[in-house]
Amino acid sequence: MINERRRPVYRQLWVHVLIAMAVGIVLGYLNPDLAKQMKPLGDGFIKLIRMVIAPIVFVTVVSGIYKMQSTKEVGRIGVRAIVYFEVVSTLALLLGLAVALLVQPGAGIHADPASLDVKAVDSYIGGASKQTATEFLLNIIPSTLVGAFSEGQILQVMFVAILTGLALLKAGERARPLMHLLDQASAVLFALLGLIMTLAAIGTFGAMAFTVGAFGLGALAPLAKFVIAMYGTCILFTLVILGAVARMTGFRILKFIAYIKDEILLVLATSSSEVALPRLMAKLEQLGCRQSVVGLVVPTGYSLNTDGSAIYLSLGVLFIAQATGTHLTGMEMATVFAVMLLMSKGVAGVSGSTFVTLGATLASVQTVPVAGMALLLGIERFMSMARAVTNMIGNGVAGIVVARWDGALDEKRLKEELNREAS
Repeated sequence: MINERRRPVYRQLWVHVLIAMAVGIVLGYLNPDLAKQMKPLGDGFIKLIRMVIAPIVFVTVVSGIYKMQSTKEVGRIGVRAIVYFEVVSTLALLLGLAVALLVQPGAGIHADPASLDVKAVDSYIGGASKQTATEFLLNIIPSTLVGAFSEGQILQVMFVAILTGLALLKAGERARPLMHLLDQASAVLFALLGLIMTLAAIGTFGAMAFTVGAFGLGALAPLAKFVIAMYGTCILFTLVILGAVARMTGFRILKFIAYIKDEILLVLATSSSEVALPRLMAKLEQLGCRQSVVGLVVPTGYSLNTDGSAIYLSLGVLFIAQATGTHLTGMEMATVFAVMLLMSKGVAGVSGSTFVTLGATLASVQTVPVAGMALLLGIERFMSMARAVTNMIGNGVAGIVVARWDGALDEKRLKEELNREAS
C-alpha cells in the first residue's frame, strides 16, 4: 500500500513532482526549443502508467465482485454509481453555464467566424470520430477478450472484468484457487506500479517543459478571462459542490485533497487523469472503501463522471457564442444543455474526447459556429490540466460517497487516515 507519511519531506513524491514542475516551467520559458524536445519523457511516463492500468483494473474488479455475496449487490452498486454520476455531472454543467452567463468571458472579442482557421480545428481533433449513444454502448463490447487489454479502453476492460467476476462468483468455491492467483497478481502489479512511480519526477519535468515550451505562458494572456473563468469554476465546483457532498458523507474536501496531493500534481503536470487511476484506487481502499465498490465506481467514473469536462463544455459553448456575437434564446440554451448532457457520455473514452465533444455539441445545435473552436486551440493544453484534475478529484469523492451509500465504508478509518495526513 501507499504510505509516504513517515518519509522525510525531501523524499516524498509530491516534493519531487513539485520541483520537477518548477524546473520544467523555467526551462520552457527560457529555452522553448529545448523544452519541446523533452516531450518523450512525459509521453514515456504516461505510457508506462497506461501499461498497467488495464490489468490492475481487471484484477481489482474481478476480486471485488468475487468477494460480494450476490449479483444483486453488483447491480445495486452500479445503479447507485450511475445515479450519482448523473446528478453531479448535471450540477457541473449548470455551474459552468451560470459562470459563463455571469462573467461573459467571450464578450468584447468580436471574432468573425469566416476568418477563423477551421482546418486547425480539424487537424487538432484528428481522426477522432463522433459516436452516437448506440455506437458508444456497442463499443463497450470488445471484439475479443484479449482486445480489451490490447486497446487499453477502460470501459471494455471493465466489461470483461465484470463478466469474469460474475462467472467466478457463480463458480463459488471451485474458483478460489484462481482468485488466490489473481490476488498474488494484484500484489505484483502494484509493486510494478511502485517502480514506475520512481520515474514520476522525470515524467513530470518532461510534460511540463513541453507544455510551456510548445504553447507558452503568453498564450494565456489573450484569453485570460476565459482561463480564469475555467480554473475558478473548477475550484468553485470542487470546494462548494464536492465540498458539500463530502460534508454530507462525513469528511472534509480539503483534507481529502491533501490526502491525494501526489496524484493531483501528477495529473496537473501531465494533463492526463489516467496516470493517477491505479494510485487513486489504492488510496480509496486505504481510506476504508471496500475494494468491490472502488473497483466498480472509479474506473467507470473515469468515462462517465467527468465533472471538469462538463464545466469546460458549458463554458466553451457560451464563450464561443459570446466571442462570435451569437445570441442564444432561452429555448436554444435549453437545447444546448440537453445536447451536452447526451454528448458528454456519447464520446467518453475517445482520445481528445472533450474537444471532440465540444465540436459535436456545436455541430448538433447548429446555432454556434464550430469555427469558433479555433479560438481555444492555443490554450487547450492548459484547459486539459484543469479538466483532468477536477475529473480525478470528482471520481475520488464518488468512490467514497457510493461506498458510504452502500454501507461499504469504514468511517472510523476514513477519519483517522485523513486526520493523520492533515497533522
